[in-house]
Amino acid sequence: MPTHSAASAASAPPPLPAAAHDLPAVFAERFNSGDAAAVRELYEEGAVFVRPTGTPATTPEAISRANADFLGLGLPIAVTPRHIHVAGDIALLIVDWRLAGTAPDGTPVRIEATATDVARRGPDGRWRYVIDSPFGAATERSSADGLSADRLSTDRPQSDGPAADTLSTDSPAADRSSSPTT
Repeated sequence: MPTHSAASAASAPPPLPAAAHDLPAVFAERFNSGDAAAVRELYEEGAVFVRPTGTPATTPEAISRANADFLGLGLPIAVTPRHIHVAGDIALLIVDWRLAGTAPDGTPVRIEATATDVARRGPDGRWRYVIDSPFGAATERSSADGLSADRLSTDRPQSDGPAADTLSTDSPAADRSSSPTT
């Protein structure tokens, strides 16, 4: 898969999905464009993004910062829906995802997880995330491939204010966290 590029970010993002089962693919396409604004449009007003530590991002700005950590790696995301359950205008999405490759600084990156997400069909008939929990039920210290909060760091305090979590990579040099921080 290609990495993010200015050319792909310049093209129009795919429309918001009209079916819940299309939301993961639309997320991946918008994410892979590198267009943070296009990704942000996939969240309804009042949505929650659950960071890897379990701390929620509850404002549009905090959700954008949380996604920016992943987008900043410049790597494409691959998604594989495992289960999508729809009840009226609400959907539960269980989605395996992976980011793998080389970060802009040359550091190898491999992050895999199973997201547990809730989406809602809006009055416009389009589906958006209400709750985005990229690491699902995984605790900050659990992962089959060694991904842990030790690889995720924060340079600032946990809050929805001006501070933001940052995502580190597999490099010991990149693991500069003083405290752990999807």
